[in-house]
Amino acid sequence: MPTILVTGSSRGIGQSICQALQARGVRVIKQATTARDADTIAADFADPPAPQMVWQGALDRADGQIDGLINNAGIFIANSIDSSDIAWLDAWEDTMRVNLTAAAQLSRFAVRHWLEGERAGRLVHIASRAAHRGDSPAHWHYAASKGGMLAMHKTIARAYASQGILSFAIAPGFTDTAMADDYLSSRGGPGLLADIPLGRVAEPDEIARIAVFCALDAPPSMTGAVIDANGASYVR
Repeated sequence: MPTILVTGSSRGIGQSICQALQARGVRVIKQATTARDADTIAADFADPPAPQMVWQGALDRADGQIDGLINNAGIFIANSIDSSDIAWLDAWEDTMRVNLTAAAQLSRFAVRHWLEGERAGRLVHIASRAAHRGDSPAHWHYAASKGGMLAMHKTIARAYASQGILSFAIAPGFTDTAMADDYLSSRGGPGLLADIPLGRVAEPDEIARIAVFCALDAPPSMTGAVIDANGASYVR
């Protein structure tokens, strides 16, 4: 079975992805802000050297071969346009570094690893509905980071499909995690559910099942796909 690196593994979608992969017999190497076991690498992607450290640590634990990468780590912090210039810019750059730049660095390391080893590999990127329809006035940075993730994913898929390197992306809407709870509370709570025809937010295990499908089972012809999971709140 393959070895897969999963970022943002400590809770919510990331934790559910790790559990679902392990149930399939996959060796999972995890990134989290705190290490809880020997297969978890403690790292904060706000620190620029962290992605390289995580990649090297994952290779060491996996005896030099990683077969898949799931870019799930992300932050979601409000950033009012009325804050000071420096505070607004700091929040923008922090979100970009964690949500997009770290994913780009890890994707680059993974693609080079597979090219150099002349082996196939799979990338799965956990993006957001916000990449398509935008987000609240306080979350320009979040929407932009996820839009950038989708553009990166499509570029990778087009560039390396012929070499067996496949890329998939998932764009969840609201999901029942602490991140979504904070947003729902700030935007009026249950009233926001009126925008979701399904009548509820997604469960983490629903997103995890899609991620595992992409990482293990999706046919190669699906490379480049973006899979929506938003309860029909954004249909395109």
